[in-house]
Amino acid sequence: MFSLDIRNLCVSIGDRPILKDFTLSLPKGQVHAIMGPNGTGKSTLAKALAGHEDYKVTGGEVFLDGEPILGLEPDVRARKGLFLAFQYPSEIPGVSIANFLRAARQARLAEGEEFVATAYYQRLYEKMDLLKIDRKFTARSVNEGFSGGEKKRCEILQMMMLEPKYAIMDETDSGLDIDALKIVAEGVNLMRGPNLGALVITHYQRLLDYIVPDVVHVMWDGRIVKSGGKELALELEARGYDWVQKELAAAK
Repeated sequence: MFSLDIRNLCVSIGDRPILKDFTLSLPKGQVHAIMGPNGTGKSTLAKALAGHEDYKVTGGEVFLDGEPILGLEPDVRARKGLFLAFQYPSEIPGVSIANFLRAARQARLAEGEEFVATAYYQRLYEKMDLLKIDRKFTARSVNEGFSGGEKKRCEILQMMMLEPKYAIMDETDSGLDIDALKIVAEGVNLMRGPNLGALVITHYQRLLDYIVPDVVHVMWDGRIVKSGGKELALELEARGYDWVQKELAAAK
C-alpha cells in the first residue's frame, strides 16, 4: 500500500529532544488528525518532515511510498509529493500568486512535458472560485498584506494546484473565523480521494466537524499515545488533555 511511513522518528531542537520514537503510518486515501496540547511536538513533526534545517533528526526513518526522504532537501521532498501548510504562512514580497504557482507547477513537470499557460490559468481560476478568492489576487504578492483567513485560503489554493501525494496541515484552523474555516475545509474535502493522504494537526475538535478524519491520534511528550476514530476527538473536547495525562500516569 502507498503510504507516508514515519518510523521511530527522533527530532531535537538544539540539545532538547522533542520527538521521541514517533511512529505513524498515513495511507494514501485517508485523512488522519493529530491532536495534543502545546509543546508536545506537533509543529516539530510537520517541520521535520518538510526538512526544516533547525530541526535535527537524531533517529528513525521516513518513507514516502517506500522511498526514504530524510536527508533530502526540502524542495526535493516537495517535488516528490510532500506538501506542508504552515501554521503561519510566510509572505513573499514581489512574487505574485500567479507566478509563484506557475513556477511551482513547472518545476514538477515530467521530462519532455510542456507547460500550457491557457490550461494553467483555467485551472487556477476554477480553484480560486471554489475557495471564494477574488481573481484579482493572482497579481498580489504571496500573502503580503493578507488577513489570516486569506493566507490559509491561499495555502489551500497552492495545495489544490500542486496536487501533492501527502499534505501535512499544521494548525490550518489557527486564526480562522467560522466562515473562513468552512471554506478552507471545503477545499480540503474536495481534494479527498485515493490520490491524497492528509495529516491534519490541530488543538481543537471544531476543525474535525468539517474535515472528518478516518483516524484521530493523540500526541503527548513527543509520541503518539492513543489512536481512535472521530469519537476520540469528541472525548478530548469533553474531558480535556488532563484526562490523557491521568491515563498515562495510571498505566505506569
